[in-house]
Amino acid sequence: MHAAELLGAILAESLPADKQMERYFRAHPKLGQRERGQLAETVYACLRRRLYLEYLLERDQAPAADLVAAQLLSADGVSTRALRELGWCAEPGGDARAERVAQRAREPLDGLPPAVRTNLPDWLLDPLLDELGDAETLQLAEALNRPAPLDLRANTLKCTREALAARLAGEGYATEPTPYSPLGLRRRERAPLFKTGSFRDGWFEVQDEGSQLLALLVEPRRREMVVDFCAGAGGKTLALGAAMANSGTLYAFDVSASRLERLKPRVARAGLDNVRAVAIAHERDDRVRRLHGKIDRVLVDAPCSGSGTLRRSPDLKWRRPNLDALSAQQARILAAAASLVKPGGRLVYATCSLLHAENDAVVETFLADHPAFTVLPAGDILARRDVALTFTDSALRLYPHRHGTDGFYAMVMERGK
Repeated sequence: MHAAELLGAILAESLPADKQMERYFRAHPKLGQRERGQLAETVYACLRRRLYLEYLLERDQAPAADLVAAQLLSADGVSTRALRELGWCAEPGGDARAERVAQRAREPLDGLPPAVRTNLPDWLLDPLLDELGDAETLQLAEALNRPAPLDLRANTLKCTREALAARLAGEGYATEPTPYSPLGLRRRERAPLFKTGSFRDGWFEVQDEGSQLLALLVEPRRREMVVDFCAGAGGKTLALGAAMANSGTLYAFDVSASRLERLKPRVARAGLDNVRAVAIAHERDDRVRRLHGKIDRVLVDAPCSGSGTLRRSPDLKWRRPNLDALSAQQARILAAAASLVKPGGRLVYATCSLLHAENDAVVETFLADHPAFTVLPAGDILARRDVALTFTDSALRLYPHRHGTDGFYAMVMERGK
């Protein structure tokens, strides 16, 4: 069965789930669009609910075929044929085993162990319980285990959000404004938007609303020099370039030349020519050193555990990160990026992590070692951008269960003049 084969490959290899799916679909071109959608839905459900499915199976580290069978049995519409394809009903005792799983799936969730109820591994569950408490961790887990909506950012170089919404509606795709980002539109259902004229003409990019808000915190101005220090695929680079009205100079740094290569067609489609993509070997690269003290604004979207993105990438839960190594890397990158900021300039440190070790702990150490930098309240900056969000302290903290975005953290700092 395709679902068991694909799930097994995802669990066995380090390649992200979405890349594994792309590879699998290329290897199985006869799968139709509907079949691919159903296959992806089943596999992602297994990744989201893995600990609960293993509880139903009464087996830790269950094989992929068993996880798929448990998912089918605990969801509506399971077919006997599907179970036979997985080998469940054909083997001795298969019917009894299936009935046992179905029976356990009918039991109430109250009273289950926290890991099973939240479907969160201990490396993530334990610190969240310490930081948020039992009740809110459960709410967060429920949000993380639901699929994310599809968020779009209107490219203000070519259109307004209202014009984009009207054009997409004319192409058959209704959207709604995002509640916080003044540039965002949201669809609750997936759609082939990359085939629309709106996309081909560069009117929008797919970007989570939380990521859009991070770009707003940078507040780049026309004709400034700005650095996106860990540009990756370039979503925030494109947002910053549009905010700069395609003026000044915007450097996109990344250690992956292939990621920056994929950014090039996106830059062209967006109508930007102020972006300079620069592949660096590490944060101390000479191409970084040449810009020391010259940059008006620097965004550091640091490599992290990705724990805030589990709605989109549930496979990350099962790839336990080395948090000590990550936080050390984040500290090095932040210090290197800070050296670029000129007096009076701005530094934004951000992650898509929910964990204190990757967020506040990194910033607190940085500020202790770099007294020239002071904190600017994120809420005040967003208020200037007409974003109605308040926080209990100076950091931006976004959570799926509170804000409907991916999980993000950001701290804005300014270098003294």
